[in-house]
Amino acid sequence: MSDKRLITVAHGDGIGPEIMDATLRIMEAAGAQIETETITIGEKAYLNGYKAGIAPEAWDALRRSKVFLKAPITTPQGGGFKSLNVTTRKTLGLYANIRPCASLHPFIDTKHPVMDVVIVRENEEDLYAGIEHRQTDDVFQCLKLISIPGSEKIVRYAFEYAVKYGRKKVTCFTKDNIMKLTDGIFHEIFDEVAKEYPQIESEHWIVDIGAAKLADTPENFDVIVMPNLYGDVLSDVAAQITGSVGLAGSANIGDGFAMFEAIHGSAPRRAGQNLANPSGLLMGAIQMLVYIDQADVAEKVHNAWLKTMEDGVHTYDIFRDGVSKEKVGTKEFADAVIARIGQEPQTLAKVSYEKGSKPIEIKIKERPEPKKELIGVDIFLDWRVGGPDELGDQLVQITEGTLSLDMITNRGVKVYPNGFPETFCTNHWRCRWLSADEQPLDYSAILALQTKVSQAGFDVIKTENLIKFDGERQFSAGQGQG
Repeated sequence: MSDKRLITVAHGDGIGPEIMDATLRIMEAAGAQIETETITIGEKAYLNGYKAGIAPEAWDALRRSKVFLKAPITTPQGGGFKSLNVTTRKTLGLYANIRPCASLHPFIDTKHPVMDVVIVRENEEDLYAGIEHRQTDDVFQCLKLISIPGSEKIVRYAFEYAVKYGRKKVTCFTKDNIMKLTDGIFHEIFDEVAKEYPQIESEHWIVDIGAAKLADTPENFDVIVMPNLYGDVLSDVAAQITGSVGLAGSANIGDGFAMFEAIHGSAPRRAGQNLANPSGLLMGAIQMLVYIDQADVAEKVHNAWLKTMEDGVHTYDIFRDGVSKEKVGTKEFADAVIARIGQEPQTLAKVSYEKGSKPIEIKIKERPEPKKELIGVDIFLDWRVGGPDELGDQLVQITEGTLSLDMITNRGVKVYPNGFPETFCTNHWRCRWLSADEQPLDYSAILALQTKVSQAGFDVIKTENLIKFDGERQFSAGQGQG
């Protein structure tokens, strides 16, 4: 029986096959004890009718190995095709996306020579739930879903990562000054978990000013944990300001499953030309080697790669006159790294990985179930017959038991009662009914009210229940609501 670790490999599309071949050659030369099982994903799978870009038998291979090394793929435009990355991450529960972003000054051009940041991105929730609807001819919706356990898992992972790898600070980015419930709970969980790690400095920034500071003075950050969308955007920003997105690898970690990849795309215009830089995928593969307890091989590969960078052997994308010494293709770059296996960088800091370390495992704590009370409903209407006062004057006549109209908003702004005539309105209206004194309701009252609204000739497009948990409102007020 082989002692080699089985991994699933996908060569991908565009430049994918070239950089995967280079990466596998380097790992083999360094002594990686791996056995590969290849699956076909991406463009070929899409064109064969698999909307998520992966065939059923490929899932079987992933279940066998539980470790996936994936080259970039091409997702066809339109046609209802779903992102394979998002599908894989969510199907296999790969909740943590880890993207180290470190400068290689002075060998790779960067304005930030001492940058060494790790982005820890939540990988399953947020707007990437992919729940979208067209609600009127004018208005589209995408649901932002943030959960307490999802937030706790990723925040705990960030702190555990900081402890394991000797990091000193964890920073959280959210926009909870605006999204007080979704981003608000992420920030709240961050503060809660941070108290359990007093040895790690913690801080929170609103994402817009945090992003500005990351772009300006990244040396002030260490580990940054973020919800999915912000993490996706800012991990690319962080990678680019180190010198190139093409140098960055990515780990996607779940409970017993993991996927490793480059963060860049398939670059079909560069395919088949022996031009592509395999460094991003190689950096993902190094994280994979650490994950499968082959840290000694990961060290050899990483240090050989750093020595190659130091020696100025660069592919076209990072070649710079006066610094680079030799411009090489994909195959030749792999040859250069292989030739340096066993060597260490002289200017850049050499890397070392702890042998025998186990992957980070996260356990979330049990929480008491809160008292839940239904106190009203938001009924969304598609209506364009007149302005907000005309709509409100009609709806205020519709009641059910103690339920009565409280307000109307348009795109979140309160427009009835006492709205401003300057407010621009679309044909998408949120109409809020609340019970008298916010007394608890039976859901049958909501159904009866919705029936009355529909029977009055209004086009109901969705409803959202208004809930109190442990006596506290858990729904947003209208913008401008007193």
